[in-house]
Amino acid sequence: MKFRKVVVTATVLALPVAANAQQPVAGLYIGGGAGVNIMQNELEKVTAPRFSSTAHLKPEVGPAFDLSLGYGLGNGLRAELEGFYSYNSFHGVNVGGHEQKFGPMVNVLYDFPIIPQVQPYIGAGVGYLWANENNLHAAGITSSNSTKGSWAYQGIIGAAFPIAAAPGLALTADYRFIGLGSERRYPNAGISGTRIMADDYNHVITVGFRYTFGAATPPPPAAPAAVPASPVSRSYLVFFDWDKAVLTERARQIVSEAAANSTKVQYTRLEVNGYTDTSGTATYNQGLSIRRAQAVAAELVKDGVPKAAISIQGFGETHLLVQTGPGVREPQNRRVEIIIR
Repeated sequence: MKFRKVVVTATVLALPVAANAQQPVAGLYIGGGAGVNIMQNELEKVTAPRFSSTAHLKPEVGPAFDLSLGYGLGNGLRAELEGFYSYNSFHGVNVGGHEQKFGPMVNVLYDFPIIPQVQPYIGAGVGYLWANENNLHAAGITSSNSTKGSWAYQGIIGAAFPIAAAPGLALTADYRFIGLGSERRYPNAGISGTRIMADDYNHVITVGFRYTFGAATPPPPAAPAAVPASPVSRSYLVFFDWDKAVLTERARQIVSEAAANSTKVQYTRLEVNGYTDTSGTATYNQGLSIRRAQAVAAELVKDGVPKAAISIQGFGETHLLVQTGPGVREPQNRRVEIIIR
């Protein structure tokens, strides 16, 4: 099975998502999982004096474990160092022994926000795994108890389930396809010759946990509410969905009210100021706040306000309406303020 096919398949399965919900991992995190390793039949080539054979050994399902230490960038991307272990026995007529694999992997993953209750992710990794063959015997020949290593690769698809009562803690469930990239040669026990092991492909299913350090306590849900407009109002607030610069129907109504009321008072200019919450990087938020202000200004022009009378500014994640820590999605901070001077 080709690694490229695994990554493509995982990507296709994760495409139909809506980027509008659970906050991506931001900062240092640890994780761990336990489950099963389902090995495909492993190719064995035995050479000995006046003898050679080739066979596919059938492994039994065995346990698998992983531990990881990683860092999330807050935009969906994260990288981690993982330690992996698995154990599988072989069975069949005149076949026995077991194989243990262990070693480090370096993974890069991407989280897809969908809804607060679940966060799918995909990823890929490379590393180095050692495979210990213990009492492996087939065709009447036993290999010595020895360990050989190989570079390894994996594709990952899974999902995290945040626990609302414990900020930063999430249950995880994932599937990994792990392959060893080269064959290993083990000496025979008691006689000359070697046993070559190849086609080591593994389907690993685990459940576990992930804890992100310093995760902020989520704010209580608050529906975005615009300041009511009236003929004497001098400022209006327009709210946006997370990571969006597209006006909602309610936002268009507020902009229309501001444009209509601007004709009823003497004004020198209309200030259109954009803001964001603290999720995402400061650089990204600055650009997003400007895009939001531009969207509101364009709607004002559409509603009859002269373009020359409008000034646009973006303040990013500064001047928060609701004070929060970093990496917090606060609906009332995702806004544009229209000020009639």
